[in-house]
Amino acid sequence: MKNAKYQLNNEDVVVIIGSGAGGGTLGNALAQKGIDVVCLEAGPRLTLADIENNDQKMFEKLTWLDERISEGDLIPNFPLWTCKTTGGTTVHWTAACPRLEEFETKTRSVYGEIENTNLADWPFAYKELQQHYKDAEKLLGVTGTHGVPMLPANNNYKVMEAGAKKIGYKDTDTNHMAINPEARDGRPGCLELGFCSAGCAVGAKWSTLYTEVPRAEATGHYELRPQSMVTRIKMGANNRVTGVEYIDADGKLREQKARLVCVAGNAVETTCLLLNSSTSEFSNGLANSSDQVGRNYMRHVSVPTLAVMPGEVHMYKGAQIAGVVRDEIRNDPSRGFVGGFQFHTLPFSPDVLVNLTMNGKWGREVTDIMKDYRNMAGLMAFGEDLADPDNRISLHPTKKDRNGLPVPIVRYKLHKNSLAMAKYAQQKSEDLYRSLGATKTVSGGLMPSTHNMGVARMGIDPKTSVTNPWGQTHDIDNLFVSDGSLFPSAGSANPTLTIIALVLRQAKYIGSAVVKGEP
Repeated sequence: MKNAKYQLNNEDVVVIIGSGAGGGTLGNALAQKGIDVVCLEAGPRLTLADIENNDQKMFEKLTWLDERISEGDLIPNFPLWTCKTTGGTTVHWTAACPRLEEFETKTRSVYGEIENTNLADWPFAYKELQQHYKDAEKLLGVTGTHGVPMLPANNNYKVMEAGAKKIGYKDTDTNHMAINPEARDGRPGCLELGFCSAGCAVGAKWSTLYTEVPRAEATGHYELRPQSMVTRIKMGANNRVTGVEYIDADGKLREQKARLVCVAGNAVETTCLLLNSSTSEFSNGLANSSDQVGRNYMRHVSVPTLAVMPGEVHMYKGAQIAGVVRDEIRNDPSRGFVGGFQFHTLPFSPDVLVNLTMNGKWGREVTDIMKDYRNMAGLMAFGEDLADPDNRISLHPTKKDRNGLPVPIVRYKLHKNSLAMAKYAQQKSEDLYRSLGATKTVSGGLMPSTHNMGVARMGIDPKTSVTNPWGQTHDIDNLFVSDGSLFPSAGSANPTLTIIALVLRQAKYIGSAVVKGEP
């Protein structure tokens, strides 16, 4: 079927901003219901032929490089890592698909009052989330679910597994991954090429770029407009969104009318768009009567550890996240912190290793490590980051970007709970590798986050949250948030599977409302 083409004055379309895990999945889910969708994507549309198995080259092709200002415990001017391309971070992601644990969705109830936090429970039952997890796992073809086999173990995983068992861990395997172990769903099986975060050159890794977006187009109810940077959501009478303004691929300012708008720009751009769209009636930004837009930014406690092993490992071969150790995913305050973390294998290419994990070291300190690259094993501990209202995304009062919009400021300070968790996780990582005779271990510092959550949290009370349990903003009934910004808590799980579960749930809600002529 021919791709749809909608007029700018068409008031019946749903406009989705962003084509990644949230926006790309939501767009297809709605198009499959016969709902007309216009998806505005700020980045270009790549093909599999554009993907190179090279982190540095793909960094330039995929990364959102517009200026962002860092404050607090962040890498200067590069606080987080998001993508500006069709498919969003699903092109870059490593495809790990763990579920949140039930206690991680009830942080307020389970952890209680903790100083300098703004904890909140999820506004619907975990049992309901579980059903949508099943739908998401089936859509993605997640290994170890719905009859899909697990991925084979690579050397990096074999080292981690052996060390984990040596120090008493038991819950370890090759992880639930959205990477085909064998041909499935019109895509090939994994060829173990490595460097998954550069993109998957064969398409074995699930990405909306070559799954949800083309499927949506095939319905005849979906139009993708790449290189379309949305600058403002437009408001009309009766507290309703009427459309969006965007700069198209030719640099022209356009306005697309809409019946409703779904924002899925990842944490920074979702925040900026809501704040930049302020009006005389919404002077603090759209959907921000609670003053929670941009607040409670969470990113996971991330502790990378590399070890030089007695023999060759070649950690870069195979899936990047080729395995997991789950034993520390629990709430056990006797460890000195609340919440839990998990270990994932995570290799680093030589350039990324030097740039992101060497903490400013140079000369012999670096060369002494790098000469043993073939013998390196690597992992990352991902831990729960507690919601803090002062960890936030805001707009610079005077500095503008190339589009004349305020430059975003990302402020993040490590909570004392995070520092205690990081210290514990680092020690356990080193114990794991030392138990196998590692001759040297290196733990990196804070890295630019790819797991960005919070900033527009779901909730029941409009005074303390931005959206209702379906991502519909409390203040504006035809404005939705459709990405990880919705999370009231981060847990220790990579967020993509949960984002997809939420938007599949949201699509059912929107689909039902559209049939009824709402909102």
